[in-house]
Amino acid sequence: MSSDAVKKRKPKFIRNEAGTPETKRGRAEGDQVTHPAGPRLIGQRKLITAKNQDVRVYNEEVELEDRDPQQDYMLYKDTCADLAKLMAEIQELKSGGAKVGSVEIEERHRQCSIHFITLKKLNRLAHMRLKKGRDQTHEAKQRVDVLHLQLQNLLYEVMHLQKEISKCLEFKSQHEEIELVSEEEFFQEAPAEISRPHVTRDDQHQLTLARLDWELEQRKRLAEQYKMSLARKEKIQKAIEQKREYLSSLQPGLHNIMQASIPVQEYLSMPFEQMQKQAEVARHLPPALYVLMVQAAAYGQACDKTLSVNITGDVDEAKALSRRPEDSQDDESDSDAEEEQQNTKRRRATVGIQLEDKRKEMLRRHPLSLCVDLKCKDGSILHLFFCYLMNLNILTVKTKVSTAVDLSGAVSAGELLNSESLLNCLYASDHGKETPNPVNRYQFDKVGITTFADYVSDLGHPYVWVQKLGGLQFSSDGAQSELSGSALSASHMERTMKLLRGRLQARLALHKQFSSLEHSIIPVSSECQHLFPAKVVSGLTRWTMMSYQEFTELGFVQHVLKAGLVCETDLFFMAVVERGTARLSAAVVVNPRYPEVMPLFSLSLHWKGERSGRTEDNLRAMESEVNVFRAELQGPRPGLQLLTNQIQRLCVCLDVYLETESQVCDGSEGPKEFPREKMCLRTARGPSRLKPFKYNHPQGFFSHR
Repeated sequence: MSSDAVKKRKPKFIRNEAGTPETKRGRAEGDQVTHPAGPRLIGQRKLITAKNQDVRVYNEEVELEDRDPQQDYMLYKDTCADLAKLMAEIQELKSGGAKVGSVEIEERHRQCSIHFITLKKLNRLAHMRLKKGRDQTHEAKQRVDVLHLQLQNLLYEVMHLQKEISKCLEFKSQHEEIELVSEEEFFQEAPAEISRPHVTRDDQHQLTLARLDWELEQRKRLAEQYKMSLARKEKIQKAIEQKREYLSSLQPGLHNIMQASIPVQEYLSMPFEQMQKQAEVARHLPPALYVLMVQAAAYGQACDKTLSVNITGDVDEAKALSRRPEDSQDDESDSDAEEEQQNTKRRRATVGIQLEDKRKEMLRRHPLSLCVDLKCKDGSILHLFFCYLMNLNILTVKTKVSTAVDLSGAVSAGELLNSESLLNCLYASDHGKETPNPVNRYQFDKVGITTFADYVSDLGHPYVWVQKLGGLQFSSDGAQSELSGSALSASHMERTMKLLRGRLQARLALHKQFSSLEHSIIPVSSECQHLFPAKVVSGLTRWTMMSYQEFTELGFVQHVLKAGLVCETDLFFMAVVERGTARLSAAVVVNPRYPEVMPLFSLSLHWKGERSGRTEDNLRAMESEVNVFRAELQGPRPGLQLLTNQIQRLCVCLDVYLETESQVCDGSEGPKEFPREKMCLRTARGPSRLKPFKYNHPQGFFSHR
């Protein structure tokens, strides 16, 4: 039987004329068909004979139900073995010189064809079993889905019933909002005709009604007492008015006494007269500066005795501005005619000069300004100069720092006490570059001013917190408050003064720390010594300041820039930590709100190649050690040692990394470049082989987090 005939044969419909051994077997009982030597054919095929038709139908699916898969597998193995044996015999016959058309070779060819038919039969049965198993699995999944849907419906009904029950249980009557006396107090104080103990002790409803009756009686009694108290209050108020009239009559006499006591005030350093003069000058302040002066002086008297408030500027010019327009119109009416004649003779000014004059008038400051001095315990003073721009209706501030000692030693600390950036981001996202008043945008368009940032160095910074201290609030503010004027200023005064004092202390502490860091010394206070091991081999070799442009050009900080974690108002530094041939570069970003916001470190290691936190899991773990665990590194409040503690921990992490990495990578004998000096429970853990960077005090060993 050729292979083409086997392929064209239809397995399910076999005609009488077919010449296969299976069909011949069913023609007559006496007919005998001889089969070649080898394994028998697969099972007994089931044939169904239709009435009055010479056609026999064969159904393999019916046969599949009666067959054993294990027996088919054994038959498959036997058939493969016999087929291999026949192939070997054919090979031997051909090698022995037998011809291709010889009887022996043809006989074995026929036997091989029968075995191939058997294998095809087994293949079909295997595919049918697979399909049947998949169908059964699909039916089982459908049944499970139906049951799951029914379960979800039941759970939804249960949840609905629970909500209805909760609504019933949470129903409140109006009498529940009334605060009644306790039951014990009710039975003790209420009369028997209201309390009725023989009825209310057993009936909760009657008890509630009785308690409500008692509450009504008590409130009637309290209302009577309230009327009596009001009558007594009126009598007291009349007495107060009489005494007030008496005290007002003493004013002229007291004024004479004050004038006579001026020499005594000067001798005792009690400047009551100076305070009175300052109060008179304060009358000519604009409303915003006046509110700021009053609230700052009140805060100084109540909470900070070292705070001082002074008014500076030209008082006469301020008085001229505060005069009414009617008064000034009479004085200037005589000179109007002369000015008109002179103006006609003058050369017309150019458009540029006129526009510049309009800009100056638009940015005109009030002649009086306010100076607030904040003094620290170390003798340093923060001078705040508040000005009011009359046409823009905003407040601006300039700063100056006075210190008891010279602070010109540290080169990298040049921007710390710079008056242009000292108060940046005192509150989050408050850079003070643009005016917070939305009306100013349209005023600037008229005079050709593109941005207010060009005039900040001369006029001062219009921070949002400065406007709130002056009682000013604009619709562009992110969080609108119902307060205004003095109430708004008082609500922000205490917190703002604390932030200002904290900013000055933080910058002075950083200035002192930078002086040590530039000399490769990491100052660690005694309160923070327990955070690090006794011996740290890696050391800081360089600490320099860099610009924002230089920071953006570094390759290992691009992920920080894409995440938006830095801005141009931050301070940028480069720290280099070395040990042997290893050099660790750290790009440090110090937020203006330090130490409230942690400095951000980005690392790059040059040792056996260049590595960074983007390519090395252990460097990323080192970055998390210095960037994440603020509670461990903050030290004593307010956390002014945070930056130096981060740098010291970076040195410790580099020691652990080099000692454990060299032990893993260097399998050669002999002295190692970085001998292991730190005690670690495990040198590496997990698929990423992370190092144990966490230091455990007082045990003195390193472990994984």
